Amino acid sequence: MTKATDEIAALKKKVEELEAKVSPPKSEFKPMTDAEWRDRMHQAAERRMSMATPPSVVRDFAVLDDNLVKSIALRDARAPTSPSSAIPGSQQVAGGGGAQPSPTPGWVDPRPLSNPPGINWVDAQLIADDVRQRKESKP
Repeated sequence: MTKATDEIAALKKKVEELEAKVSPPKSEFKPMTDAEWRDRMHQAAERRMSMATPPSVVRDFAVLDDNLVKSIALRDARAPTSPSSAIPGSQQVAGGGGAQPSPTPGWVDPRPLSNPPGINWVDAQLIADDVRQRKESKP
């Protein structure tokens, strides 16, 4: 039994040495004073209020009819913020001065359906490959 107890004692000593070498991570927590906390909350409130509606605007809206204010807010909220390509501009088309305006402006005759360009080369390659495969398969 002495050998087993010696081993346990040696292991306990080694564990104590290793635990002494390891130090717990240092905490960077610094308690805040009440004045610092109030100052931080005041700064947060100031940042929040810098984005609020100015009092002058609130006073101006207070004298207006509610429906008018709502219509202004909706109009501004629904207004486009960038030019849209779906809405044609009011640009004049340059060209012949005496040309009659078309009864159907913007209409173009549809382009007839056809094969894409270069498909004839693909067809030729496929036909040649088919011929080659048939020759190889014949005994």
